[in-house]
Amino acid sequence: AAEEPEEPPLPSEEPQHEKSQTESPASEALPARAVLGDLQVSSVTPSSVGLQWSVPEGSFDSFMLQYRDAQGQPQALAVDGGSRSVTVPGLSPSHRYRFHLYGLRGRKKIDHVSTEAMTNKGNEPEELPLPSEKPQHEKHRTESPVSETPLARAALGELRVSSVTPNSVQLQWSVPKGSFDSFTLQYRDAQGQPQALPIDGGSRSVTVPGLSPSHRYRFHLYGLRGRKKIDHISTEAVTEEPEDLHLPSEEQKQEKLQTEAPPSVALPVQAVLGELRVSSVTPSSVGLQWSVPKGSFDSSTLQSRDAQGQPQALPIDGESRSVTVP
Repeated sequence: AAEEPEEPPLPSEEPQHEKSQTESPASEALPARAVLGDLQVSSVTPSSVGLQWSVPEGSFDSFMLQYRDAQGQPQALAVDGGSRSVTVPGLSPSHRYRFHLYGLRGRKKIDHVSTEAMTNKGNEPEELPLPSEKPQHEKHRTESPVSETPLARAALGELRVSSVTPNSVQLQWSVPKGSFDSFTLQYRDAQGQPQALPIDGGSRSVTVPGLSPSHRYRFHLYGLRGRKKIDHISTEAVTEEPEDLHLPSEEQKQEKLQTEAPPSVALPVQAVLGELRVSSVTPSSVGLQWSVPKGSFDSSTLQSRDAQGQPQALPIDGESRSVTVP
C-alpha cells in the first residue's frame, strides 16, 4: 500500500523494467539498445530536488520524469534527450518523494530508473538573512579569497536582468575567475516566503518562473564549492504588469501581422514563424515545436492561460525551436 500512492501508473512499470533490460534488447538490433544509469539526487532544498543520471549505452529521444506531489497527484516532467540532469521545482518541505525516470524512443518507454529524496525543512533556506547581506557582500569579496589558495579562488561577475515578463525574470551572470560546482539563487516570493533554486555549475543564466506581476524581487546568487558558499552577488527586478495578455486579440494581431505586415516591411528584414505543433503531451506538461522558415527573431514569448484563467508568459531564446511548458 505504501508503494501505490508513490507511483503514478507506475506499479505496472516495475516488473516490466527487468523485462525491458533483458528481453527487449534481444528483440531489437543491438545498436538501437539504450540503457539508463543510476538516478541520483544532486541537490535538495525545501521546495526542489535536483536529479542527475547517465546513459552508459545508446541514446534516447527524450526522458519523462514522473512523481506524485504532496497531495498525491501524479506529475510528469518532459526532459530533452540530451539532458543528464533536471531540477524539480514546486515541492513541499520535509516531504519524501519517489521519482521515476523513463528513457523514451519516440513515445515508447525503453528503460526506467527510480530514486527517492526528502526535501529539506521549510525554514532551511532562511540562509536568507538577505536584508543584512548587503554590507557583508563587500567584505566577502575582499577578505574571503585571501583565506583560500589562489588556485582555488573563484569569483562571480555582475548579476544582470536579461528579460522580464509579468510572471518570470531571466537572469545572467559571468564567472570571470575560477569555477563553481553549483549555484543557488535565493529570493522571497510575493508572500514573503523564502525560495531557493539550485543551478548547475556550468550555467550562466536562469529563468525564475511563477512570479507575481508588478512585484519587486531581490535575487541573491551564491557560487558554491561543495556546500560552501564562495561568492555572492545580488540584483533587483520588477515584473511587468499583466496588461497586454488579451490572448484573443493577440492571436488576431498575429494573423493580421502574417497577412498584412510583410508588404510594409523591407524583404531582408522579414521574419516569419512556421506552424506551432504539439510534440509531446503529459498530464502536467505540453511540448511544442515550431520553425522559422524566413528571417530570424531576437526572442520569442509563449503566452497561455493557466487552469485558473490567469495569464502566463514564458520568455524563450531566439535560437530555440522547441519548449516544454511545465
